[in-house]
Formats: sequence, C-alpha cells, structure tokens
Amino acid sequence: MSYQVIARKYRPSDFDDLIGQEHVKNTLDNAITQRRIAHGYIFAGQRGTGKTTVARIMARCLNCVEGPTANPCGKCSSCIEVVQGNAIDVIEIDAASNRGINEMRELRENVRFRPSRDHYKVFIIDEAHQITTEAFNALLKTLEEPPEWAVFILCTTESHKIPVTIASRCQQFSFRSVEFGELMERMRYICKQEGIEADED
Repeated sequence: MSYQVIARKYRPSDFDDLIGQEHVKNTLDNAITQRRIAHGYIFAGQRGTGKTTVARIMARCLNCVEGPTANPCGKCSSCIEVVQGNAIDVIEIDAASNRGINEMRELRENVRFRPSRDHYKVFIIDEAHQITTEAFNALLKTLEEPPEWAVFILCTTESHKIPVTIASRCQQFSFRSVEFGELMERMRYICKQEGIEADED
C-alpha cells in the first residue's frame, strides 16, 4: 500500500472526527437531520481551521447512499470517492486559479444538469474571495434561482470580500482557531497510532 501523508491520513471524514468548531458541527448536523439544507453556504475563517474539510464532510453527508444523513456510512462509493477527491458529483474549484467569468459560466452550465449518480451536486469553491466581480455576478444568477440539486459551499479566509449580494443568499459560518489543548490531544492520538514516541515539548 502506498504511503499516505499523515495530514491526509488523519483528516476528519465525518462530524464525529472533527475537533473544535462545535457550533458549526451542531448547526449543520441539525440542518441535515431536519432536511433543511440551504443552497449556499459560506465557511469563513483563517487557514487551517477546517473549512474545506467540513465542506467535504458536508458533501459526504448529502450524497451518502443512506443520505442525506449526519452520519455517512463511509462504505458506499460516494463516501469513499469524496475522501479520495474524485467524487463525480462533488466539484472542487480553487478560485485562486479559476476566478474568472469563463469559469463561472462553465459552472453555471454544469449546474443545469442533474447529478450523475448522487442526490446533490456539491460545488466547493476554495479561496472564494478571489473570484472577480463579473464572475461573482454570473454566480449570483445561479444562487438566485438554484436547481433543487445544487449546493454551493464557498470557503474563504476573507469573508468581507464576498459581495453582499452573494453573502445574503448564503448561510454563513465562522470557523475559529482550534484550542491549543485540543490540538495537543489530537497530536498525542496521532503519535500513538503511528508508534511515534514524543514528549510533551
């Protein structure tokens, strides 16, 4: 079996694995359980707080064969593919390099078609604040009248740069820095799992 980088190996794949962000976890958990799923979300917070990770967990919850469910099975094709990053109906876009009007027009075309296999087409847009003004306008049209199967998750470190017209159509979540004690606990767990001896320092 090929070597897997520790950061990927221990990346949380469901809400139970997530440390910190209790407020985000609980709200999303309730929304999925009650089938009150929004078409647009903004996950805002500094780097490394778990925005993209939670976006992927959300995609698993929505598209699990048993879903939408707050506890994805982790065994179906959809669950496995989301973790591997090759799920057919989960489209990840890095807005740092795909920020223009053409990319957004392409996305709008893509949205019109139903999911190939899963319940939802989930669009995860990383560094969303880097999208150009005209590209945001193109995205706005889709957010105003989204098809029932589309869910957009905009991840950003600079939420103040997201236009108000977009933000007002999305549910916003602020991700906080994880407590130092929780980080230490997680590091201890990983060291133990990997058979690494490490003192407190």
